[in-house]
Amino acid sequence: MDVELKVDGSTAEIVLNRPHKMNAINFAMVKDLSECFERALNANLRALILRGEGPAFCAGRDLAEADPRREDARSILRDVFNPLILRLADFPVPTIAAVQGPCLGVGLGLALACDVVYAADDAKIGSPFGRIGAVLDSGAHAFLVARIGTHRALELIYTGRLLNGKEAQAWGLINRSLERAALLDEARALAASVAKGPTRAFVESKRIVRRIEEERLGLSAVLDLEAVAQGDVSRTEDYKEGISAFQQKRTPQFLGR
Repeated sequence: MDVELKVDGSTAEIVLNRPHKMNAINFAMVKDLSECFERALNANLRALILRGEGPAFCAGRDLAEADPRREDARSILRDVFNPLILRLADFPVPTIAAVQGPCLGVGLGLALACDVVYAADDAKIGSPFGRIGAVLDSGAHAFLVARIGTHRALELIYTGRLLNGKEAQAWGLINRSLERAALLDEARALAASVAKGPTRAFVESKRIVRRIEEERLGLSAVLDLEAVAQGDVSRTEDYKEGISAFQQKRTPQFLGR
């Protein structure tokens, strides 16, 4: 299988497993990814890692399948790749990308659609689209502008410059840069830690942050959203456990419900 779902208790990994092609995504992999997302939704997860096998995270779309004289690029993005980005961005548990080597095109979009991005020091992150006469896609305009600003986003687009992990961290594009040998262990440790937390509350925060970004909400609107979310979460077992544990001066045991 070129895409695999590996479930370990309350955490799971979706693995791009086409290393001989730098995990470039073809149409068959799009179908496999969709199926893995669906299976993950039904697996009672509390954290999800997205990663790639081999030397690359994902080198983007597999252009060996491209037919530039005949294909409808608009519909390919709208109907094939964009739904993957949205599905990952909206995935109802905390998500973590573990990025090594090239992270380009749809691979960049998938990585930045995750809530947290850890990358190897030798990662290659950016937008080489100008080299093939194409427009940056997979939501990367939104992700780049939100994280590094318009001036830096356009610099990467115009120049095709690729950032290594340390540069991407310094620019605020990713969360952490790590030695490649430590990357997966650190991502798994984060996923395990998050999965022990009040993940229902985490997901409410994820939704609020998404709405702030997309709707440019002001303080009053955010206060209202927080009140609604807190009201919903106050009816969960984790809320009751968290408050009780605080009152009793003990460590809470959250269950994600």
